[in-house]
Amino acid sequence: MKAWLMACFVCLASGLLHAEEVVQFASPERAERYNTLIEELRCPKCQNQNLEDSNAGIAVDLRQQVYSMIQAGQSDEQIIDYMVARYGEFVLYRPVQKPSTAILWYGPFALLLVGALIFIGVTVNNRRKARKGV
Repeated sequence: MKAWLMACFVCLASGLLHAEEVVQFASPERAERYNTLIEELRCPKCQNQNLEDSNAGIAVDLRQQVYSMIQAGQSDEQIIDYMVARYGEFVLYRPVQKPSTAILWYGPFALLLVGALIFIGVTVNNRRKARKGV
């Protein structure tokens, strides 16, 4: 009996955790804007989830904020500017290209280049040693 009650509780709790919010818009364009924005904005609490995928309380609140701002007629730029002003550039999955974020944009390519140069240097050095030893 206890196992059955526990199983019912787990099923009920998992259903509540994954309940989707129902938002309605006057036009499909607004709904598309909403979906695009919540996909592009990162949850401040969940390190690597966007607002759409996160079930954190703050993500729910921010989705509601985005919905309210769209309903109020604000542009995507205004909504993004509001989120950045409040939570910093961390909320952007694609940070703005500027000197302070250059390492984010170009760091992986620089590391790849350094790795390739080290690989070439080691390979050339090993070939020279192999020729001298023969």
